[in-house]
Amino acid sequence: MDSENKESTEKTRGELLREKLFYEGTNLAKELDDSEIAQSDNYCEDYKAFMAASKTEREAVEEICRMAEERGFRPFDKREKYETGAKIYRINRGKAIILAVVGSKPLDEGVHITAAHIDSPRLDLKQNPLYEDTDLAFFKTHYYGGIKKYQWTTIPLALHGVIFRADGTKVEVRVGEDEGDPQFCVTDLLPHLAREQMKKPMAEAVEGENLNVLIGGRPFRDDKASELVKLAILNLLNEKYGITEADFLSAELTMVPAAKPVDIGFDRAFIGAYGHDDKVCAYPAATALLDCGVPEYTSVCVLTDKEEIGSEGNTGLNSDYVAYFIADLARPHGFEGRDVLCSSKCLSADVNAAFDPIYPNVLEKRNASYVNRGVVLSKFTGHGGKYDTNDASAEYTASVIRLFDDRGVAWQMGELGKVDEGGGGTVAKYIASLDVDVIDVGVPVLSMHAPFEIVSKLDVYATYRAMLEFYKSKL
Repeated sequence: MDSENKESTEKTRGELLREKLFYEGTNLAKELDDSEIAQSDNYCEDYKAFMAASKTEREAVEEICRMAEERGFRPFDKREKYETGAKIYRINRGKAIILAVVGSKPLDEGVHITAAHIDSPRLDLKQNPLYEDTDLAFFKTHYYGGIKKYQWTTIPLALHGVIFRADGTKVEVRVGEDEGDPQFCVTDLLPHLAREQMKKPMAEAVEGENLNVLIGGRPFRDDKASELVKLAILNLLNEKYGITEADFLSAELTMVPAAKPVDIGFDRAFIGAYGHDDKVCAYPAATALLDCGVPEYTSVCVLTDKEEIGSEGNTGLNSDYVAYFIADLARPHGFEGRDVLCSSKCLSADVNAAFDPIYPNVLEKRNASYVNRGVVLSKFTGHGGKYDTNDASAEYTASVIRLFDDRGVAWQMGELGKVDEGGGGTVAKYIASLDVDVIDVGVPVLSMHAPFEIVSKLDVYATYRAMLEFYKSKL
């Protein structure tokens, strides 16, 4: 009987060759032990708290800055020569932040950079937003980033942003998040009257100009004035914030989903939240830097703005603020910024589209990313014939894979959809333009760019591990 059991468990030559030669992905949910799963779950509790506090890029910067200062980071001074172990940060106009820990090796041997973005699709208020129509008050909006417009109707919304009064004082606005706060919404047609609407393509069923947010309906009690509901709303805002309608003209105000980050599934395997793209990569990149100790190579975490609209403007990575920071850091040591950058390595940390078995036709299974299989490496993103992308070199891609394998980081390869199906971009090409080796890594996401996205807790923690090992590595 024993010999029969031995024969049945012995592997054939073909099975042994398969193990040696085939590339097989991992499934963390099957392979991790209970303690490792508990580590992931515990890490994600802090991540959920961060997400609840950081629905806009300004809030994310404030939260990351608070966390960094608690760990000894101090504002960067370009006149100072920073030595090994120094922990510094620079904030760019309140919407982007760079964290750095100075390593033991000279700066001209390069730095290790991670770059993620902290802006997400949303409904920005127009500069002259408040109007009244048939005794209802609304805000006009201009959507930001790539959205499916129909997803933003009839969901609870919260108002976030900043207003500067005529005297220059800053007013921070956050309404709809706390218990007892009012919330807001975009209305939609009832199905009984939507026959024509439902005949339209999904992209046209809800027009951008109709994404108007309902904000009030009770008139000011004075029948001698006009636009009494608008007047009543302005009166409330004046009493609370000390503003007038003219103050909207320079304000940055946005409507974001009011939903809190929550566990998804009976087994709590997933997190549902607004803004996983790309804070689910930004948070691991930042927290890994806070935890990396004193690395050999100076480690830099860039959390940037405006990626969702092409990384434009002076807070996006299509500007030179990262190159200027590196140059300012290097100058007191006698190096030019280019001396540092040309020897540097980067992980461009952005999400990828997780394979969804309900919608399998837009993804090519052999080259898709999957939940519960770890951090995703994407050699390139872009669209069509690899337009608008960085394409990581074979040398650098192989070195990152070796690092993750050596350090026990769960990873997978993934491409953003079928070749001619669509595509998307990241900040990688802007980092590459600085003469830096860079590859995209990140978390696979279900329902990306929706007001409520889904990620696996195991993948979030695997991404943190990837960032931590990268900072500590000798790449």
